[in-house]
Amino acid sequence: MSTTRGVEDGSVLAIDAGNSKTDVAVIGADGRVLGTGRGGGFQPPLVGVQVAVDVLAGAVATAMSAAGVAGVEHVSACLANADLPVEERELAAAVQARGWGRTTEVRNDTFAILRAGVDEPRGVAVVCGAGINCVGMLPDGRTARFPAIGKISGDWGGGGGLADEAMWFGSRAEDGRGAPTALARILPAHYGVESMYALVEALHLGRIPAVRLHEAAPLVFSASAGGDAIARSLVHRLADEVVALSSVALGRLGLLEEEAPVLLGGSVLAARHPELDERIGSLLAERAPKAVVRVVEVAPVLGAALMGLDRVGAPVDAHRVVRGHYA
Repeated sequence: MSTTRGVEDGSVLAIDAGNSKTDVAVIGADGRVLGTGRGGGFQPPLVGVQVAVDVLAGAVATAMSAAGVAGVEHVSACLANADLPVEERELAAAVQARGWGRTTEVRNDTFAILRAGVDEPRGVAVVCGAGINCVGMLPDGRTARFPAIGKISGDWGGGGGLADEAMWFGSRAEDGRGAPTALARILPAHYGVESMYALVEALHLGRIPAVRLHEAAPLVFSASAGGDAIARSLVHRLADEVVALSSVALGRLGLLEEEAPVLLGGSVLAARHPELDERIGSLLAERAPKAVVRVVEVAPVLGAALMGLDRVGAPVDAHRVVRGHYA
């Protein structure tokens, strides 16, 4: 390990913290990755802000130790559950209080996906993992975003949304309240029980952990591919949501009439389900014909690093170096 030194001018601490894991990197002023760390999920709504930041602290300590630094000029943190500007400000204050950098900026983790996928901070990103979110940004600092805190803010989608709907339709199909669907058979079989009733009971009583409910999302895509009408309607509804979010964000930023990237990320969109991809492409061709759709496959911590380098005024070469590392 290198000898620990003080704060290096132009250095950046990049943090990408999702619900399930945290990635951290110390970036030198020249764009070199000097040290990395990994930690658990970032969930302040469940554990509180300070405990959640403690999770970051372990990964930060590992990265700084590997880099041989005691601190950085700027902390660029892209955090899950920072859904509102007021939450970003609260989390920024909590991170700044740890003394990791001279300055701190906190953004929602969707911004990391967007910045990782573009050479300049311009375009729109939609992330579809457990939930769904969309952000857009322009080089002059203007952004477009949505609250993305569930039904109360008009949101639907992601693996969680698909799983909930699959259970709803499967339960109603089995007991006669709803139309028939293969989900009534596929879901219990996947979880090793004999019926939807047994599955509901097992989830309700905790015999099957609630965290496993997300496993239902891929079953919707397989049922849709097999011709099930209800499963197909859910896949189409998800595509509709992705297009609604991205086209509205493009419009808010004045990008509908010019070529602009629409970047897709998160486990559901990164899985490249053909039916979902095809419908997203066809709907965007109608609503935003100049949009250029791409799936972001690089590590999102790259986006946090690039935003940090943007903030400290790093040269273009530094951006190329860090992008080359993660490429």
